[in-house]
Amino acid sequence: MPAVERAAALAVIGLLLGGCSLAPAYQTPVLAMPARYEHAEAAAAMPLPQAWWRAFQDPVLDQLQQQLIAASPSLALAVAHYDAARAAAGEVAAARLPQVGFSTGPVRQRQSDDKPLRSATQPAIYDSNSATFSLSFDLDLWGRLRNAAAAGKARADASGDDLAAARLSLSQQLAGLYLQLRGAQAQQATLRGSIEDYRQALALTEDRFRGEIASELDVSRARHQLASAQADLDALDGRCALLRHAIAELVGAPASGFAVADAGLPALPSVPADLPSSLLHRRPDIAAAERRVFAANAGIGVARAAWFPQLSLSGLLGGQTSGGSALLDAGNRYWALGPLAALPVFDGGRRKAAKAEAYAEFDAASAQYRVTVLAAIREVEDQLTLLRQLDAQRGHEQDAVAAARRAEQIAHDRYTGGATSYLDVVSAQTDARQAQLGLQDIQSRQLQASAALMAALGGGWSG
Repeated sequence: MPAVERAAALAVIGLLLGGCSLAPAYQTPVLAMPARYEHAEAAAAMPLPQAWWRAFQDPVLDQLQQQLIAASPSLALAVAHYDAARAAAGEVAAARLPQVGFSTGPVRQRQSDDKPLRSATQPAIYDSNSATFSLSFDLDLWGRLRNAAAAGKARADASGDDLAAARLSLSQQLAGLYLQLRGAQAQQATLRGSIEDYRQALALTEDRFRGEIASELDVSRARHQLASAQADLDALDGRCALLRHAIAELVGAPASGFAVADAGLPALPSVPADLPSSLLHRRPDIAAAERRVFAANAGIGVARAAWFPQLSLSGLLGGQTSGGSALLDAGNRYWALGPLAALPVFDGGRRKAAKAEAYAEFDAASAQYRVTVLAAIREVEDQLTLLRQLDAQRGHEQDAVAAARRAEQIAHDRYTGGATSYLDVVSAQTDARQAQLGLQDIQSRQLQASAALMAALGGGWSG
């Protein structure tokens, strides 16, 4: 059989054997999961759009989220990592394709007078012109390149999931900070109203003191109460400023001069009564962990293939002259075509160590997948439990607010009628203020827990 036909036959055989793979049959790590979550209860389902934060029905929050997506430097960093991973996957996949090259070299050179085997008729100085096309193709009999490409693609997919996880984490951080800010602003409004009431109460007490109806002690208590409320408002002003600064950093804006207009607390989304655990499979961190298990499994195939011969097909076609004749003239052409087989005989245990490393990396990736899934289940259960407890706490706190306001009114009426001291008024007003602030804090925490639950489910509970 001619050499060309033998090479072609070897190439066909190589292509047929290229379907072989030494990677283990892949299976996603199995982890027992509940059919549904333990504390999912109450309220009718409210399907969420892809932009899950819109469930809060707050246009300012939506605007900030869009600004985050467009200008966040942290998100830009995640995008750059994803682009790099995709490029690396393309680089690895390119090794499976034929490699074609061209080289040329017009050279003028001088031979040594003492060059071995130089004849007397050879000139000392001569020209050497050459042009060569080269072709090489790894037949990949054992799936080494194919598994390497599959691993590279899986790592790129995992990087894409990392990008989605970063986007989800940043949007949840932004929502959490924004909801904290709205809660603090609601408490500011409460304190401003209380301060105005305390000013009026102080004026009334001073009038009564001048009329010798109230004591100087009552005036001091009224002043203390007003100053204490003003100090609490100052603390809230500082907290709101820090929250605005944190929001500005997230959305890629300078903290100086960044403002968020005051508004009421957003609507509290209703949690569906039945949340299937299958929603967790949408979480990008779980998807990324699963892709890394797949990549590690393919890496085992690469390590195994290193123990088998590597067969490639190579060819050359070109021309070479020593003068001005044409490179492509029949007499100046040269070519070469044939297979090349390579198998390391002794490598000091390198391949054995690489194989052990591949199996260890698979075990580590599988363990990390289980860690990620278990952490996700815990996060969802934590937020569901927190929402249930906050709902019960809110009901009790609303009763406390109603009772404190009634006590405040009774104490004020009795003091105005001279039936009690101003200490009772101060105590009742303080209780009413603290109860109202406590209720607003619970409402803010409910909103934050709802945002954390949506993020823990991978972006809400629709679909």
